[in-house]
Amino acid sequence: MEKIDKAKQFFSEAKQELKKVSWPSRQQTITSTWVVFAVTAVLAIFLGLVDLVLSKLVTYIIR
Repeated sequence: MEKIDKAKQFFSEAKQELKKVSWPSRQQTITSTWVVFAVTAVLAIFLGLVDLVLSKLVTYIIR
């Protein structure tokens, strides 16, 4: 029974703490998501170009 009481206390305290959280608005969440997508796309393109240049350089050096 002690474990059940501890679990109940944990969830009760977790619920109280979640009420204190300052959640972002829907618009802030959407904006942040688009920023993450944009940064990911830019980094993917950059790393793809770096990979392409380095592979061409290594091919040139080996031949």
